[in-house]
Amino acid sequence: MTPTPVDVQAASRQQQRVEELCAASIRAISGEADLHFRGRRLHRGEQALPLFAPHLSPSLETDDFGSFRGAADGMALRLAHSNADLHQNLSPVEPLARMLFEILEQFRCEALATPDMPGLVRNLRHRHEQWSLAFHHSGLTESTSGVLLYTVAQICRARVTAEPVLHDTEDFIEATRMSLAPKLGHNLSRLRRTRFDQEAYAPHALAIARAVSDMVHSTQEAGDDQRDTSEEDRSKLPRNAFQLWTDFDNEEAGEGIATPASGNSRVLEESEDGYRVFTMAYDREVRASELVRAELLREYRERLDQRIAGQGIHVARLARQLKALLAVPTRDGWDGGQEEGYIDGRQLAQLVASPTERRLFRIERHEAVSNSQVNFLIDCSGSMREHIESVAMIVDVLVRALEQAGVDNEVLGFTTGAWNGGRARRDWLRAGRPANPGRLNEACHMVFKNADTPWRRARPDIAALLKADLFREGVDGEAVNWACQRMQGRSEGRRLLIVISDGCPMDGATHQANDQHYLDHHLRQVVAHLEQSGQAEIFGVGVGLDLSPYYSKSQALDLSASVTNEVFRDIFTLIASQRRR
Repeated sequence: MTPTPVDVQAASRQQQRVEELCAASIRAISGEADLHFRGRRLHRGEQALPLFAPHLSPSLETDDFGSFRGAADGMALRLAHSNADLHQNLSPVEPLARMLFEILEQFRCEALATPDMPGLVRNLRHRHEQWSLAFHHSGLTESTSGVLLYTVAQICRARVTAEPVLHDTEDFIEATRMSLAPKLGHNLSRLRRTRFDQEAYAPHALAIARAVSDMVHSTQEAGDDQRDTSEEDRSKLPRNAFQLWTDFDNEEAGEGIATPASGNSRVLEESEDGYRVFTMAYDREVRASELVRAELLREYRERLDQRIAGQGIHVARLARQLKALLAVPTRDGWDGGQEEGYIDGRQLAQLVASPTERRLFRIERHEAVSNSQVNFLIDCSGSMREHIESVAMIVDVLVRALEQAGVDNEVLGFTTGAWNGGRARRDWLRAGRPANPGRLNEACHMVFKNADTPWRRARPDIAALLKADLFREGVDGEAVNWACQRMQGRSEGRRLLIVISDGCPMDGATHQANDQHYLDHHLRQVVAHLEQSGQAEIFGVGVGLDLSPYYSKSQALDLSASVTNEVFRDIFTLIASQRRR
């Protein structure tokens, strides 16, 4: 069942409020001022921080606020008491051992909570208990490996913090606990003694992590790691129960969505002129339908229509949801003859003629008006080809829904006129290859639908998205700036730009002539400037990618399967969010 706009907005506001409170707590305890949540992930400035441990990722749907406070306190202690470089150098390579080493380091940091902060200690304990119970009740402890890992987590935290193991599962783990004593006892006994010294603690944590990892692999190789539940029961296990197996070293977000490797450009930072373009002589802005033969365009439109019809999407319902998200109450005159409200001076004579008359008031009449413009900017780089049919379908449906909701909209795209620099690079070579030339390709900005064209007339042009040879390379920063400039001067009070992309900016010639983060750095500069100046609200929709390094408001979509109502719900949730970093 698709959530109502009210539900979406309420959930978004709740998530925002929780994240703001948790971020403030983390900053206060850790002493770091530039920490904040973005995309449900803790960031230091523009850099996403590691996940640290599985119990530090509570869910708004299943966990209480105390769990979020406990997770925030755990993150703060990790940042305050753990040397990230030292930890990285000491971490084992094998994934399971590395995961266990991460958890043991987190337990060490939580053990350093001082007795004069009983609330913090209580929050940490509460979060650990809630995570433990959720893990146990999920069914993961019904396998040999599951109960082994669960027992190790319980006894290690109990030993290093000097707190008892979880009472509810104490009997359940007793047999496994006794079997582990001779194998781990020596190193377990030294965890608490060395908790104040990360370097002294690490060898014992490493020994435990490697020993347990070997036990798990031996169990799995012997075929003894069988779950007592049926396949049907296993399929019903909650998704977040499997977070114990998270690989904390990778650059993925909590739901398995990759994050691009973003960095600063030395060339851009040292340039007195800022971002440069070697030549604009070959740049162009073109109507997309002019790049496709009319007959081929009709074929593309038919194919897109068939795909949309097969999904059975309720456009009218989407339109109502969008109107609820984007509309604002606007004064639309007065309603007279009311029994309460403002006194209507025109009715005072009636009061003299009929003293018992009570309908002498008037109230303001308000109507929800969608005084907004929504622009879609689609990355038409080569890697987007495999996703473009799904993207085209999403955009086409949203354009129809926005039009029914009374919201003006545009569909724009960006690519380059050639691969590897084209004529711009040729001119650069002829000029003797001057150093650091800036952007070195032919920018091509495409208009699939402008704000004044209704959807019915723009249908063929939108289908031009399916033409594969339009997709080359991408210069994102200039495209975002161009898309926002197109909204300037219009009468709408609210301007939203939704950027749909599957990666970071990429232009081979520009990277080779400058450095690999030149376009990447410029995109972050452009988005930050436009957001701070209030010219537009910019949202990043990542196709299989977390775009949070570039956009403060972002959402990753999984389009590997069919486009469902879940995809539109995620986009509406993104629009409803008002987080500003």
